[in-house]
Amino acid sequence: MIKKMFAIVAAGALLVAACGSDSDSAGGTDDSKETITLIVNPWSASRLNVEVAKNIIESELGNPVEISEVDENDAMFTGMADGTLDAVLEIWPSGITDAENKFFEDGSVEQLGDLGAIGRIGWFVPRYVIEDNPDLASWEGYKDPANAALFATAETGDKGRFLGTDPSYSEFDAQIIENLELPFEVQFSGSEPATVAELDSRVAAGEPILMYWWEPTAAVSKYDLVKVALPPFTEECGASQASGDGGVDCDYPEDPIIKAASAQLKDKDPDVYAFLKAFSLSNEDQLSMLPAMEIDGEDPADVAAEWVDANADKWKAWLPS
Repeated sequence: MIKKMFAIVAAGALLVAACGSDSDSAGGTDDSKETITLIVNPWSASRLNVEVAKNIIESELGNPVEISEVDENDAMFTGMADGTLDAVLEIWPSGITDAENKFFEDGSVEQLGDLGAIGRIGWFVPRYVIEDNPDLASWEGYKDPANAALFATAETGDKGRFLGTDPSYSEFDAQIIENLELPFEVQFSGSEPATVAELDSRVAAGEPILMYWWEPTAAVSKYDLVKVALPPFTEECGASQASGDGGVDCDYPEDPIIKAASAQLKDKDPDVYAFLKAFSLSNEDQLSMLPAMEIDGEDPADVAAEWVDANADKWKAWLPS
């Protein structure tokens, strides 16, 4: 997501103290150790990644962990570059701009390798939309004004509504719509929960909805969402996404999600650095936790703790020897 699916304290970000306490973790934290600040982005999988890492770092390595809510990518990279923020565990590469890549190039921010999950961003509709109108399986079907009218709202008039999510995410949908000459208008829900609420309402009423979304998420399964076929991603189109030149007219690429850290983290705490470099969650790992958070409304720290309890054989291999 993401894409960005991403402000440090100086830029007005909310820095949230670690949710656990000494009594919450098996080993407790050691106040003599460095506090580690992990970035959480405004989507569920990012929160769960961080809660899993926080749980293990505090209980096994003894470092207190703080969680920083970051909604803007430039603030995220700037914070890691100056050492204010230590690491982020979920970056969707397709959302990295040329300006952000410069932090990797100058060495102030280090890539920590793949997370292990593969992200897929795109346009999604409930399956019944395509069953009722098979032309809507592909973007060409959305060129027909009669089909676009199926998605119209009072605010969009004759045009169909395309539902965006959080405007801070790397969404290129307005460009795609303009460049493909589709009679649609982008409106933003404002957040992931707001999009899910709107989706839930539309599905309950059996009404069409076309939206920016991604997987892995529990909503894809719960609402039986189907990805609409857009023109295939190309290197040229990807360059437009990175440069911001307005020329995006293709699908989002498949994203092997990566991790990143401040270049200062390795000296700040080598054990935490080694742990985060080894840290790995697959699509299946994330999907085993997401329904409890997204559908059942469980606290993400509790969901992460349950995963940690059930997967000791996996995460113990991440610990430095």
